[in-house]
Amino acid sequence: MSLYTTPLQIGYFFSLLMWILFNVRGYREQRLSDKLLGWIMFILAMELQDYTFGFAGINVLWNELNGFPRGVSLLFGPIVYFYFRAQVNRTFKLGKKHLWHFAPYLLYFIYEISAFLQGPEAVQLRQESDYNLILSYVFRITIWASYIYYLSKCLLIYKKYRAWSIHQFSNTELINFNWFRDFLYAMIFWLLFKEVMNVLDAFFDLDFYQDWWWNLALVAVAFYIGLAGIAQRQPAKIQFAMDLQENPGDLEPTLDNGIDSDKSGIAKRLASLMEKDRLFLQPDLNLDELAQHLQTSRPQVSAAINQVFKQNFNDYVNSLRIEEFLRLCQMNSEKYTLLSLAYDSGFNSKATFNRAFKKIKGCSPVEFLSK
Repeated sequence: MSLYTTPLQIGYFFSLLMWILFNVRGYREQRLSDKLLGWIMFILAMELQDYTFGFAGINVLWNELNGFPRGVSLLFGPIVYFYFRAQVNRTFKLGKKHLWHFAPYLLYFIYEISAFLQGPEAVQLRQESDYNLILSYVFRITIWASYIYYLSKCLLIYKKYRAWSIHQFSNTELINFNWFRDFLYAMIFWLLFKEVMNVLDAFFDLDFYQDWWWNLALVAVAFYIGLAGIAQRQPAKIQFAMDLQENPGDLEPTLDNGIDSDKSGIAKRLASLMEKDRLFLQPDLNLDELAQHLQTSRPQVSAAINQVFKQNFNDYVNSLRIEEFLRLCQMNSEKYTLLSLAYDSGFNSKATFNRAFKKIKGCSPVEFLSK
């Protein structure tokens, strides 16, 4: 055990353990997102592998397996991208139309394995050739192009999902926005830190002990992704389609000055339903369930809320919950805490309640009640 080997070994075996756990949970609960997150952890373990084995004095990667295509960087971007798609859409499936995303890695694998299968001499000749040096630069550029392309697509999913979700869920904490954001930040931090160390290595010819730091940073990222990922709530029903042509019902409704009779009728039925059945008290109420109660389509209900009530679905339901909260406060102001009354009004967390109250009433609950 040493300062250099122990953290890497812990991070390496932790990542492999999380790879197994995520895949087991994914297969048990039939959740593609968990399986993909497991493979992300496997990629992080492979990134740690060279330094972990090197500092431990295990040279099999450079002796018996020299030339074997163990690099998995070209898999990172596509798997992260498909993980995001699976997280926001439980019906998403990987199919033949998605295989082209893995073509760059397949080309790299074929190129490397072709020499490895010919034996050590063929590997050495290729590694010493000028042609291989040129290809190594092409390979590096391709990796960074892949990182930029797929992380940009993930940011787009994050942005569109946030805009879409407020029209679908009364509880937008179903999939934590902070998890999406922090996951991307962690990945970008690790990639940039690694590149900075590579640049410093090129200028100062650092030894393995000096450029060890990016591996330590990767250990921290692996622990965060593994522990935070395993703790994420996983809703059973969520269907955000990135391809709006495949799912036009998921287009975000727009506010409109004209209100037709159909929208007005749906809005009246909705108000009556909320007053009679008090569906807003259900913490995880979503637009699909509301549309089923009204026996109409989800886009029709969303458009009615937008055009008649001038609110998105999330704000509409939370405004009803806040009115219920204020009613309960008048009846039970001395018996119960504000938080318990918030829970009784349909909110499922203190943070969500405070955020919704301030957005709708313009101040905190305490400030409002003190007036």
